[in-house]
Amino acid sequence: MSAPTFVVGTGRTGSTALSAILRAHPDVLSVNEFFASLMRPENAFPPEPLTGAHFWRLLSRPNETFDSLVRSGVAPGEFLYVRRPGRFSAEAGGIPLLCMMVLPHLTDDPDALFDELGPLITPWPRRPAAGHYAALFELLRERFGRRAVVERSGFSLRWVPYLRAAFPEARFVHLYRNGPDCAVSMSRHVGFRKILLVEDAVRLAGVRAPAELTGERIAALPGDLAGLFADRFDAALVWDADLTLRRFGALWSDMITGGVAALADVPERQRTTLAYEDLLDRPDAELTRLATFAGLPAPAPWLAVARTVLDPGRRDLIRRLTARDRDALTEACAPGTRALRGRPAP
Repeated sequence: MSAPTFVVGTGRTGSTALSAILRAHPDVLSVNEFFASLMRPENAFPPEPLTGAHFWRLLSRPNETFDSLVRSGVAPGEFLYVRRPGRFSAEAGGIPLLCMMVLPHLTDDPDALFDELGPLITPWPRRPAAGHYAALFELLRERFGRRAVVERSGFSLRWVPYLRAAFPEARFVHLYRNGPDCAVSMSRHVGFRKILLVEDAVRLAGVRAPAELTGERIAALPGDLAGLFADRFDAALVWDADLTLRRFGALWSDMITGGVAALADVPERQRTTLAYEDLLDRPDAELTRLATFAGLPAPAPWLAVARTVLDPGRRDLIRRLTARDRDALTEACAPGTRALRGRPAP
C-alpha cells in the first residue's frame, strides 16, 4: 500500500464537502472522520503494542461523548449513522465508534461492514497501534477496490505530530478557511460550542484536562456546566450559553498557530495547503492539484461531480456581523492569520 494522505484542519473549513468529493473519486478510499472518532491522540496511540482483539475493542466501543449528543437531541450533521439508523442505538448500549461517521461514509450498510470487520481484525498479531491503523486502511482499500487512502477529520491539526510519527511517508494537506468566517461557523456548531464550555469547566475545576473531571469535581461546578456532563443534557445549555465570537476566533488562532508549527516539521514534498476559498473559486484547478499531490489522476467526471457538491454561499459569513463584532473577531483571529501568511510554502 502507498502511504496515506491526511487532510487536516481546524474543522468548519468545508472539509465534510471535501470528504464527499473524495468519496466520488474512483481511485480513492475516503476515510471520513476516523481519527476524530478516536477523540484524543494520546489514547489512539498507546505506548504499548496492542493485540488484534484489543485494537478491535478500541474501534468498536461507543464514543460516550457522541452518544450523549445524540441522546440530547443535538447530534451534528457529521453523525451519518443517526441519519439512517441501524441496529445500534445511543439509547441502548451505544453506537460503535466506527459506525457513527466512518463506515456510513463507505457503505449504505454500515452494520454489515462492521460485522465483517470484527472477525478479520480480532486475530491480528500484537503490534504498535500504528501498524494496526495501516493494516485497517489496507484492508478497507482492498475491500473497496481503491488505489489510495485519504483520511480526513475535522479538528485534526493537533493530530499532525502523532500521524507523522505513525506514518513517516504520509502526505499532509492543510485545508484552511478565512479565520473570521471559520470562527463564525464554529459558533453555530454544537461540537465547537461544547469544546469551549468544557474548557470553562476544566478551568473552574482547577484541573489540566477533561479526563481529570471526576464526578465530585463536576458536581461542584455551576449547574449550567455540570449539566453538560450528564448522559442526557438540556440542549439549551449549549445553545443558550454566552459564548462570544472572540472566543471562537481565539480557538481558531490557537489551532492554526500550533498546526502550522507542527506541519513545518513535515518535509516539503509531503505537505501542501488548500484554501477553502480557492476551492470554491477554482474547483477544477485546486482539485486537480490535490489529486496530483496524492499521486492520482483528476478525471473530468469526478471534477463535474465535485462542482455540484461545493456551495459558494458558505463564504463571507463575517459580512453579516456588525462592524464592532467584525473588528473584535478579526483581532482575535490575527495570530492565526499571521501564522498562515508565514506558513511553509507547499
